[in-house]
Amino acid sequence: MDGQSLDILSEKLSKLKEFYPEAFTEDQIDWEKLQATLGNQINLSQERYHLNWAGKSEVFRILQQRTSATLIPVPEESYPIQPSICHSESTMNRGEESQNIFIEGENLEVLKVLQKSYFGKIKMIYIDPPYNTGSDSFIYPDRFAESKDEYLKRIGDKDEEGLLLKEGMFRKNSKDSGHYHSNWLSMMYPRLYLARNLLRDDGVIFVSIDDNEVHNLRMIMNEIFGEENFVASIIWQKKYSPQNDARWLSDNHDFVLLYGKNKEIWRPFLLERTEEMDKRYSNPDHDSKGPWKLITLHAKSGKGTHFEYSFKNGYVWRPPSGTYPRFSLDTLKRYEEENKIWFGKDGKSVPAVKNYLSEVKQGITPLTIWMHKEVGHNHEAKEDIKKLLESNPFDSPKPVKLLKKILAISSSDNDLVLDFFAGSGTTAQAVMELNKEDGGNRKFILVQLPEKTDEASEAYKANYKTIADICKERIRRVIKKLNTPASVSPSLFKEGEQKGVVGFDVFKLAPSNFKIWRSDVIENTEDLEKMMNIFDDQVKPNAEKENMLYELILKSGYQLTVETAYLSADRHDMPSKEGGYYSINNNETIILLEVIDQALIEEILKLKPKNVIALDNLFVGNDQLKTNTVLQMKDANIEFRTV
Repeated sequence: MDGQSLDILSEKLSKLKEFYPEAFTEDQIDWEKLQATLGNQINLSQERYHLNWAGKSEVFRILQQRTSATLIPVPEESYPIQPSICHSESTMNRGEESQNIFIEGENLEVLKVLQKSYFGKIKMIYIDPPYNTGSDSFIYPDRFAESKDEYLKRIGDKDEEGLLLKEGMFRKNSKDSGHYHSNWLSMMYPRLYLARNLLRDDGVIFVSIDDNEVHNLRMIMNEIFGEENFVASIIWQKKYSPQNDARWLSDNHDFVLLYGKNKEIWRPFLLERTEEMDKRYSNPDHDSKGPWKLITLHAKSGKGTHFEYSFKNGYVWRPPSGTYPRFSLDTLKRYEEENKIWFGKDGKSVPAVKNYLSEVKQGITPLTIWMHKEVGHNHEAKEDIKKLLESNPFDSPKPVKLLKKILAISSSDNDLVLDFFAGSGTTAQAVMELNKEDGGNRKFILVQLPEKTDEASEAYKANYKTIADICKERIRRVIKKLNTPASVSPSLFKEGEQKGVVGFDVFKLAPSNFKIWRSDVIENTEDLEKMMNIFDDQVKPNAEKENMLYELILKSGYQLTVETAYLSADRHDMPSKEGGYYSINNNETIILLEVIDQALIEEILKLKPKNVIALDNLFVGNDQLKTNTVLQMKDANIEFRTV
């Protein structure tokens, strides 16, 4: 275990090698062979259709940089507050019931950390990123000549309480900047790239945006997801009334771009039919097949051959001048046999076909224009937040109804939903409310920066120091509200079916608990000796056991909500010492953080795990035990690793 995030470059190269092995020589791409293999599909001309911007090469360098960062649990900020698994005899992990996760941290690093554990696991991603209006602030590598260490140092700027500083990490991207669009593209591209990795093959991503960058967003999403996976550009009416003081036209809409990981294997769920739509069907003749409405036998356009048809009652039908038959001759015969032809109450009117309500789709295909009456508007969203938090620090939050519609057409059952620009937490509220309404069990992962709130704002005065604090508190209050029996109509549920919303767990982005070997700083024997002395103990000073546990869980490719049990070993010979170990995913992996000896090894071997991970410092002074352990694990076909 190297302690690093997924190697994006190696992943791409391995896929390329899988499809074009003949283009590799000694594990390196042979460009001439690749050209020959692809033939005329390669365009070497500079005069080609592509998107480029100042700093694009830097974006790929940032993408390829692996991270050693981890996520540490913060049980005291979770809801409900949970005891530490490392200080409890409880056998189950904290997230086993809720499965909902809130992560506080810079989202590019968080997305890298999540790559191993959540690769191909997310069904739906929704994000509401900065729109690049010229007044918003966000993280971007605006100093294109700086070194990696300089960049990492800059984006790590924090205040004395560990909160992110706007003047350090956040930068206002003014329209006066020569790299105005480039800065925004450099911020968005790597995040979208990593987000695509997390999607299931049948997964989709929705991105809210306005006119400032919708054109560039389409370009980079075409490049990352493939133009063939573009599904729709949804227009959302964000305001409920015209902006009469607008200088030019009233800006009343935003866009929501929709792309699929693989468009051909994804289909939207149908939306519920409205009462108004069903009222268009009636049953005046008491037809046993139920309500119906009429469809004319002719259409204004078509390719059908003109013909006459004589019905059994003597009526001779032909399409009116300038129209075409809607149905074939054979179909009309069949409809007449099935008594689907209606001649009016008098039996002498122009014939038409009965279209039964029971035969139409029991749902509505989603449209690309969403009006505020059905999905809400910005003002409604602000009022909703005020009701929950007594204040609203957000300029243009998204309404819960908008997110519920997105969720309704793209997710169901146990699907996992991700929002890595969480903001006010609308996505979490929408997930929980929709679950409550339709009995689903969707889970969310939200990621939000601990961005400082304005000291003059109502939020700061209410003791919300960061946007992340506001988001977490909103989720807590929504859970309390939804767990109040009167909050949802009992008629929505079958008897005994209604369930409460259990909660969410908080994690924070943090440096690794383990020392990272730095071969790049070794230039001579003296440097090597210093590095080896540092690694006498690979665990960093003050590293907490629970934090190490979750880091090893993540870097072993398990999700944060994996079943985790602390098992107390039989320590009759050492009753005063800790002697437990951690079972991950029902003994699939065993993690040793406390003590190790031959008796414990034999106990673990009986469990027949696939993997065993142990702290290397548990073997200090006992090389023979380590050697024997390696051999015993190998004989039992168990992968054994030390960190």
